Amino acid sequence: MSRASTTPLDGIDLVLADLDGVVYKGAGAIPHAVESLNAAQASVKVGYVTNNASRTAESVAGHLSELGLTVATDDVVTSPQAAIVLLQQLAPAGSTILVIGGEGLTSVVEAAGFTVTRSADDAPAAVIQGFAPEVGWKDLAEAAFALKTPEAEGGIPWVATNTDWTIPVARGIAPGNGTLVSAVHTAVGRLPVVAGKPERAIFDAAIQRFGSTSALFIGDRLDTDIIGANRAGLRSVHVLTGIDRAKQLLPADADSRPDFILGDLRELAQPYPEQIVKKGLGGVVKHRSGDAEVVLDGSAVTLTKRGSEVDNIRAGTAAVWGSGKPIYALDVDAALYS
Repeated sequence: MSRASTTPLDGIDLVLADLDGVVYKGAGAIPHAVESLNAAQASVKVGYVTNNASRTAESVAGHLSELGLTVATDDVVTSPQAAIVLLQQLAPAGSTILVIGGEGLTSVVEAAGFTVTRSADDAPAAVIQGFAPEVGWKDLAEAAFALKTPEAEGGIPWVATNTDWTIPVARGIAPGNGTLVSAVHTAVGRLPVVAGKPERAIFDAAIQRFGSTSALFIGDRLDTDIIGANRAGLRSVHVLTGIDRAKQLLPADADSRPDFILGDLRELAQPYPEQIVKKGLGGVVKHRSGDAEVVLDGSAVTLTKRGSEVDNIRAGTAAVWGSGKPIYALDVDAALYS
């Protein structure tokens, strides 16, 4: 399909943006993100969706405002907010809940009328777990003690805000809530119900809050952002300013492929390059994006004309995805991912 005259924002009434790796990395804004999202807000609603459970929606909105974004607290949808919806379906109203996490989680648990405990000895009705830098071994042990009995045998429910394996911070990539959830899973041999990306709960909460009928989700991770948006039926943008880049995009399966790949958020309002496919003799297929050209010849995927990084990736993914073969069955030019 030709997209030569369209931008990623065409036909959209809501932009939902992930935060870590899309808007900011650590405390600082990612180049071009703030001005691009403010510009988008002139024509569409803009909301922010985060799996990070360590901060309240108010504190996130405050941080975004300090970066220069025009944002209110209700513009921020957090995984704890989505997790509370699940918790209310699983635990009696007003019951005691073992919370593994920080203020971003305890504040919404208390606001929903539950009582917070930090000890399995208080006979909690459920466990809810989210990331916070201060979560340590003792907290994970309390969760394991509370969850030792399988739910099928009368044990209590377990809700996780999200299962992101990593989180980008100013100094690099650090372990995320998924690693902490995995530690408890290893101890108790059971899995939680998950609210955050890539599960639908957080996307459904955002769509309902903004009343959208045609939303676009922007993320930097395939395993949470893009697969989650696809599951929720949203159009998706992958931006190359965070975690996943060519090495992750090229082998992406059908469920994890974005509708658009952008170098940075300035390209939201720019015409998306036409993705040209030309079939030649002997089954050779040429894929072009901008100045980049990638040729698929049998099992060989070769960058024959170099363009910008993002156009190289666009043409490369088009060739790999269009081949109908898994990445391990192809000989992919190292210039596409090095």
